[in-house]
Amino acid sequence: MPATQVAEWAGHSVEVLLRIYAKYIAGQDEAAKRRISDALRGID
Repeated sequence: MPATQVAEWAGHSVEVLLRIYAKYIAGQDEAAKRRISDALRGID
């Protein structure tokens, strides 16, 4: 999910969103990569 979209939903700027919620975002890149890889395996 793009940070800009989440910030808009939360009513924050991206800067504030990342400052406040960075601890929840950290480490999510590996999970996102896994989901992308899983999805791409289904494409032939």
